[in-house]
Amino acid sequence: MNTDSTTSPPPTRTATPPAWWRDAVIYQIYPRSFADSDGDGMGDLPGITGRLGHLAELGVDAVWLSPFYPSPQADAGYDVADYRGVDPLFGQLADADKLIAEARSHGLRVIVDLVPNHTSSAHAWFVEALADEPGGPARQRYIFRDGKGPDGGEPPNDWQSVFGGPAWTRVTDPDGRPGQWYLHLFDVGQPDLNWDNPQVRTEFLDILRFWLDRGVDGFRVDVAHGLVKQADLADWKEPQEILSGREVDKPRPPMWDQDGVHEIYREWRALLDGYPGERILVAEAWVEPVERLVAYIRPDEMHQAFNFEYLLAAWTAPAQYAVITRSLEATDAVGAPTTWVLSNHDVVRHASRLGLPVGTPRPNGIGVGDPQPDAALGLRRARAATLLMLALPGSAYLYQGEELGLPEHTTLDDAARQDPTWVRSGHTERGRDGCRVPIPWEADAPSYGFGPTDASWLPQPKSWAEYALDRQRGVPASTYEMYRTALRLRRELGLGGGTLEWLESPDDVLSFRIGGIRVLTNFGADPVELPAGAELLHASGQVAADGLVPTDVTVWLRG
Repeated sequence: MNTDSTTSPPPTRTATPPAWWRDAVIYQIYPRSFADSDGDGMGDLPGITGRLGHLAELGVDAVWLSPFYPSPQADAGYDVADYRGVDPLFGQLADADKLIAEARSHGLRVIVDLVPNHTSSAHAWFVEALADEPGGPARQRYIFRDGKGPDGGEPPNDWQSVFGGPAWTRVTDPDGRPGQWYLHLFDVGQPDLNWDNPQVRTEFLDILRFWLDRGVDGFRVDVAHGLVKQADLADWKEPQEILSGREVDKPRPPMWDQDGVHEIYREWRALLDGYPGERILVAEAWVEPVERLVAYIRPDEMHQAFNFEYLLAAWTAPAQYAVITRSLEATDAVGAPTTWVLSNHDVVRHASRLGLPVGTPRPNGIGVGDPQPDAALGLRRARAATLLMLALPGSAYLYQGEELGLPEHTTLDDAARQDPTWVRSGHTERGRDGCRVPIPWEADAPSYGFGPTDASWLPQPKSWAEYALDRQRGVPASTYEMYRTALRLRRELGLGGGTLEWLESPDDVLSFRIGGIRVLTNFGADPVELPAGAELLHASGQVAADGLVPTDVTVWLRG
């Protein structure tokens, strides 16, 4: 790609080493699908603890645990009934303490999920709210409103749930008559909290202290851009999406990315800064453009924010160049690192997503009858994308199983689906179950080593035996060994830090330098030559003996 531009200069260097989180590689664990210790088909905390050696061997710096709190599981634990406990599905509070201690013995930090936009409808506060009168103190912790129309039978506004259908549900009062409506931007079992209420703010500060005192190293904040709503709850005529809009001056939806969220996070940051060990806040904020996103990671707010614009970018040299350049310039402006991510528990795995034709809109799940990805193409591109990402300055997140090259389960029986999106969308969107299937450890073991029995809360595809860890460990060309080598070299070579310098290259090639390392990704149909005299350090795919880099391959070079 022809360019000689560079990113903004780095912040002034200091004598102190950079904070650990600025270039950390953090591994997301989805507890119900990582490792099952007792054979009930549900992953659990003891199972995670027993597999921490894998993560130390892989070479990551920290783990992020998706919710394990007591919950009715209406949305796989993102409907929290008690923020200070562990659901019996996953173990006990003592198991969480042991996991944190064992992680530390392996040199791993632990980040836990925090879900502050909403509670479960089974939370004690919401139970109290249902029993309270309109305008009562218990109801004021949530967003209750009278309905429209002569009998209040219409929702207070036109907002829609992210999962499909109206974002309002009417309650029945204790006397049996229809009552007010409550807001739930997600499932009906996830009522939104009212963050204008001081009790809500005080409660979450106490929840932060509870887990900080138990030794966690930080919090990934769910729906970080949704806590504060526009005061008048005005109708929104546009399609309801979790993204807040691409243009800086475009009116923002009244339910997303309101400026009031930043006051909350400044208070949280002050609390975390009072603890030793550089505890961090990570924003899950589906905010575009990146100039709005970086407001969440100003020096007195959060430490990291997932770069979803990067996750969504097309697999072309121009698209990748544009999003990387824009991202680095925006985060440099606030002195923060960019936080790169390609997969997580909410999106189609990138080994399958990149196997769809370039330009295909990101599907919300893939099932039988949907256009199927090209598995070989998807894995080749996924490996190239990962090696490109791990060379970029900043922090990076990996999703469990991607180090095995796991694809999406794209033929999951619809009868097995549990994501509320599938039902609430009227069976028009398959949802996220396909990326949440329990991962394979041993090819010939029950449930591929996920647990001691064949039980699995979501069925595993038979093809996954070939992806099992024991089939890949020690095999030089395997995806697992590619990841492990990349993480070792990343640390040894100082990648993740420094300044990116774009190099002259053909239009279908990205090439940049960081320190003494050159990175090249070939997006084009024709092979490209390695630079003369360069030493090949690592590659996402086979490089020809004559030094030609095939299409959809990333290489790391010295010289």
